[in-house]
Amino acid sequence: MIIAGPIFGKYIGNKIHVKVPDFVTQNEMEQPKNEKELPSFLSIVILILIPLVLILVNTVSGQILPEDSFTRSFLTFVGHPFIALTLSTLLTFYFLGTKRGYTKEEVQNIATKSLEPAGIIILVTGAGGVFKQTLINSGVGDILGEMMATSSLPIVLLAFLISTFVRVAQGSATVAMITAAGLMSPIISMMDVSEPMLGLLVISIASGATVFTHVNDSGFWLVNRFFGLTEKQTLQTWTVMETLIGFIGFGVVFVISFFV
Repeated sequence: MIIAGPIFGKYIGNKIHVKVPDFVTQNEMEQPKNEKELPSFLSIVILILIPLVLILVNTVSGQILPEDSFTRSFLTFVGHPFIALTLSTLLTFYFLGTKRGYTKEEVQNIATKSLEPAGIIILVTGAGGVFKQTLINSGVGDILGEMMATSSLPIVLLAFLISTFVRVAQGSATVAMITAAGLMSPIISMMDVSEPMLGLLVISIASGATVFTHVNDSGFWLVNRFFGLTEKQTLQTWTVMETLIGFIGFGVVFVISFFV
């Protein structure tokens, strides 16, 4: 945290100078001068909580209500993330837009402007997801993982390398961790692994799934677009920071593994 945070942040901050993105400065200039024009805090909280509550109710109802129950079917429908978020969006359009005197055209303009910085992120993330799924379906991650699993490396290092290879190949940290855990599971079952060592293996896998984030990672493009960085600047900042976190985390775990 210290090395990848304030130390590296101070160093790279003196090397790279990035201006505030245009959409941020534009929004600041267009802030209402009269605070009475702003919606109440309570109304905002309620609108944010609506989809969360619907999704939570959907989850709970699936555990306590019978499968043939109409109530469960209804709650499953309205509690689906797509439906819950759509309902919340429509309510937001009404209570923060139409009811406050905005025309349909003004609501549309506000929504369009809000989506402007996120649109390219959604597009690139979707493309990255397609590329990631292509690599997964082609078996690249599994092949690399199985190649590493047949080596005679220390178990902690092995877990880190498998997770790292899968992460670099297909971009998703979640998939890298799940794949590494799945490949390590039979190895662990054949060895007498202590509980502290299991904890170290978990951190090792998570560290490997953090390093070398690049263009096939949706998080890379999220940072790139919202902060108005170039691809080179994102690699110099975000990628290096994530890699420092992963390698330092693994280094600490690797040293500790000799004493458990």
